[in-house]
Amino acid sequence: MTSKEEDPLDGSNNEALSQDSVWCQLLTASREQLFQQISQAQLQQISPTALAYLGDAVYELYVRMFYLLPPRRPETYHHLVVAQVRAETQAKMLQKLYPHLQDDELEIVRRGRNAATGRPKRVDPGTYQHATSLETLIGYLYLTNFRRLTELLQKLHLEKP
Repeated sequence: MTSKEEDPLDGSNNEALSQDSVWCQLLTASREQLFQQISQAQLQQISPTALAYLGDAVYELYVRMFYLLPPRRPETYHHLVVAQVRAETQAKMLQKLYPHLQDDELEIVRRGRNAATGRPKRVDPGTYQHATSLETLIGYLYLTNFRRLTELLQKLHLEKP
């Protein structure tokens, strides 16, 4: 490595790089490797449920990285993350995003809502559908438009305690 900016995880340039930019760099690298293996035809064949499965993981990783600094005890990390990834919070986050969504994104949200047919035990079906819609959108954007995904995630304005 020739400069501090090339290795955002070495801790030497924390002021210059925000958590979001570090997250973006790491996920971009992994996404590009994955995306090279998926054709557009294959992408169209991915079900909303599978997109939600991916979106759930991407969203949880985003939230985990958001709360990573300052260092905390493991149980504190767990409580902070669980509060953000639970269905009720995800449904509220989707409501925050609605005014910012484009027509194609609204269509993906609709597909995600319609795919959420399971009977959740802990939350009402409408809340579950909205949470699944958010996860579907995140999974879709992760595979198709990472820049747009990061733009929308930043609009959620997660708060540090």
